[in-house]
Amino acid sequence: MTTATREDLPVIVIGAGPVGLAAAAHLADRGLPFMVLEAGGEVGAAVSEWGHIRTFTPWQYIVDATAEKLLAPTGWARPSTPVPPSGAELVEHYLRPLGQLFAARVRMGTRVLAVSRAGMDKTRSIGRADRPFVLRVRDGDGTVEELHARAVIDASGTWGQPNPLGASGLPALGEDEAADFLVGPLPDVLGRDRSRFAGRRTLVVGAGHSAANTLLNLARLAEQEPGTEIVWAVRGGSPAKVYGGGAADQLPARGQLGTDLHALVDSGAVQLVTGFSITALEAGQDTLTVRGQTAQGPLSLEGIHNLAAATGFRPDLAMLAETQLDLHPALEAPTRLAPLVDPQYHSCGTVPPHGHNDLAQPDDGLYIVGMKSYGRAPTFLITTGNEQVRSVVAALAGDLAAADEVQLVLPETGVCSVDDKGQDTAATGGCCGTSTGASDLHVPIEAHRERPAGVPALGFATGAGGGGLLAELVTTSPGGSGRCCTGA
Repeated sequence: MTTATREDLPVIVIGAGPVGLAAAAHLADRGLPFMVLEAGGEVGAAVSEWGHIRTFTPWQYIVDATAEKLLAPTGWARPSTPVPPSGAELVEHYLRPLGQLFAARVRMGTRVLAVSRAGMDKTRSIGRADRPFVLRVRDGDGTVEELHARAVIDASGTWGQPNPLGASGLPALGEDEAADFLVGPLPDVLGRDRSRFAGRRTLVVGAGHSAANTLLNLARLAEQEPGTEIVWAVRGGSPAKVYGGGAADQLPARGQLGTDLHALVDSGAVQLVTGFSITALEAGQDTLTVRGQTAQGPLSLEGIHNLAAATGFRPDLAMLAETQLDLHPALEAPTRLAPLVDPQYHSCGTVPPHGHNDLAQPDDGLYIVGMKSYGRAPTFLITTGNEQVRSVVAALAGDLAAADEVQLVLPETGVCSVDDKGQDTAATGGCCGTSTGASDLHVPIEAHRERPAGVPALGFATGAGGGGLLAELVTTSPGGSGRCCTGA
């Protein structure tokens, strides 16, 4: 075991994506020693995998304020364009400069295999908090070693852990055998992968913005390549949440995304199948048959050449198996956070402010942040990740006054909630009541337990994967009557 005391060791951040690098910025600003471990070959490796996709989130909701402050002396300035960046632009213009700023403290090609306490397995608790964390890691050349840390901030995301297609949370029967037909949630339809989709029949499964982006790109391809067919299947009874608030959305690119998709479905360019739960995939020589159940009975989608599974992601918890965790049994998010993001009860997406108290684990000094903190919940925005790590790092620095205060500026979606028929319930005083517009709030974290009169709830509307950058936020009025707006 290391002879260094826990306080002498660095904070280790797992993941050099947007939230992990924001954590590094706050650690540097606080003067705390740290190290960032990134499994990929460059910062933002997961974002680069969907670099061809343009986010609908403007730069102002992406760039962390402390990161911007630290980058300014280098001559860097936040892009002033109102056009949201693509994944590639996000890496080039923000993540790469930020990674270079901390180059001496970022280790690329280093995968974390396991996290534990030095000299203790998860069953031992007495004196546990006095022991440093030990991280077993594997470098790109296969070398395995152990590193020690004062604290661990797990910002590894969920990108590499897609949900299976089966309706029961298990892979559909035959899913493994159908691997050659699966193309991931965000294939480069108009670029690198064009020949695979041109003139062929593609099924997109999912009801988030990853699905919407792929469907829109397929439609553009179909305009150029005759014979290109598009089928869209969703498990729910309506895709209305994906259509969003249209012109009422305060992020125009997001509103346009849903409006364009709605028009494609109405025109017949995209064949929509609702209420479809996949049970089996049958791989043929050249095409795939997708079998499932609907309210009307069994249904088979035949002649499928490609299947884009935009079904969301789940956290990889294997590396944390020897730590003491307190996770929600269903969502696999921190227990205090899970009820605030559970999509079963938060149909309008409301999520009250939260920070270090809601993210901390029983193993003192271990925090799960970013997209991974939401577990299996499909709702996240990078602005919230930035605020999470600001709070966590303030707590590690002993500044509890700052750690206990959440600061958010949130854009409206233009739609609060929809019922099972796809109708916006806010217009009739439903789930969330009348929206209030974008809000700049400084609210103590515990305020979500008993929110004072006149303080609006803060929340997220249903979003997609891609590291959380394609999701979105809404602000709702304090007069909403539904459970989803109270955080109860």
